[in-house]
Amino acid sequence: MSINITVPEVGESIVDARVAKWLKKEGDAVAAGEALVELETDKIDVEVAAPQAGVLKTIAHGDGADVKIGEVLGTMETTGTKGTTGTTGAEGVSPAEARSAKAETKETSGSERERAETPKTEEKKVATTASATAATPSARRAARENSVPLANVQSAGPRVTRADVDRASTRTESVAKTEKTAPKTENRGPRTQDPGPRTSGRSEERVRMSKRRSTIARRLVEAQQTAALLTTFNEVDMSAVMTLREKHKEAFKAKYGVGLGIASFFVKAAVVALGEFPRINAEIQGDEMVLKHYYDIGVAVGAAEGLVVPVIRDADTLSLADIETAIRDFAKRANDGSLTLDDLKGGTFSITNGGVYGSLMSTPIVNPPQVGILGLHAIKERPAAVSGQVVLRPMMYVALTYDHRIVDGAEAVQFLVRVKDLVETPAALFLLA
Repeated sequence: MSINITVPEVGESIVDARVAKWLKKEGDAVAAGEALVELETDKIDVEVAAPQAGVLKTIAHGDGADVKIGEVLGTMETTGTKGTTGTTGAEGVSPAEARSAKAETKETSGSERERAETPKTEEKKVATTASATAATPSARRAARENSVPLANVQSAGPRVTRADVDRASTRTESVAKTEKTAPKTENRGPRTQDPGPRTSGRSEERVRMSKRRSTIARRLVEAQQTAALLTTFNEVDMSAVMTLREKHKEAFKAKYGVGLGIASFFVKAAVVALGEFPRINAEIQGDEMVLKHYYDIGVAVGAAEGLVVPVIRDADTLSLADIETAIRDFAKRANDGSLTLDDLKGGTFSITNGGVYGSLMSTPIVNPPQVGILGLHAIKERPAAVSGQVVLRPMMYVALTYDHRIVDGAEAVQFLVRVKDLVETPAALFLLA
């Protein structure tokens, strides 16, 4: 019986995908539930599995093709139905058996057959080993890009993750570099020939953007073209937060199993400030403003395929430990490719921390349909006036980019000042949050 392999529905906001890699070839036997093909979407990567055991018959869209949800990727013949066209012949012989019998009756010598079949046997063996290795889609793609055999990658979990492949790739590169730079001992003797002209090394490489990177590019342009974006700045004295962290970091880690960072303070401060300035926690729908009285805070996380913004739901109900745990979990799963669509859906306001990369100041772009995003930056010691004295303090520039269509400049400035005051006085933050 012939059945279609289609692009599955992975979320209401995702309408297309890209074929990243077929894991099987036409004619390959597959087991029920075995992964057939990897798909890239603008948010997550997914594997399409065989619904039943059988043979992959045709591939309609090859690697790199863009496809729509519901579109046919290929067809397969299920096993166990004799006499069905394409599954078995009139004699009840499967196509695989017929091909095997035909190959056996060819008038070729034993040595020629051996030479012809050995590469195919080795190729099939390698393919079987790779497909048998449980790995995330992003791990498989990273392994292909870095020429790292999945079977050689060690993983502490049930599946190989992208982080595991990256570690294996780093080790491979380190060994290769050592071999390349090792001194050579042979005696070359006097050079008698002209080595010829040197190459300039001005090479170029053309790399197609991933589905996610392409979507990020499109949405950033849309945000700037459709919204009236403006950014306001302030600076925060981080002394109180730094002192609090230093004093309680060991006890906090021992009790909750996670370190105390600075992002959780800003999430709590943002929630309080959003309650006081609700239009920054809203979106525009037609000629209406949708004011949201809940606080789902998106936290930008850097990943190999591009920036993602997983969402901390109901952040107003969470403790610092809950927020820190959520952020670290998001960061880990962003790197190993295991974030789900539900992790990325929605969000009423976002926070991005360019300071982890050393950024001193930037103008973040809002994540539509949201109308505000808070940008954090590197903490640097700078001279500050305190009680008539000039002292060095750990200072951070903060930025709020907002949609001027519904957020007035005065609101934006006051919102950022409120965040500043709350972070500089953590006791007030805990009393109000």
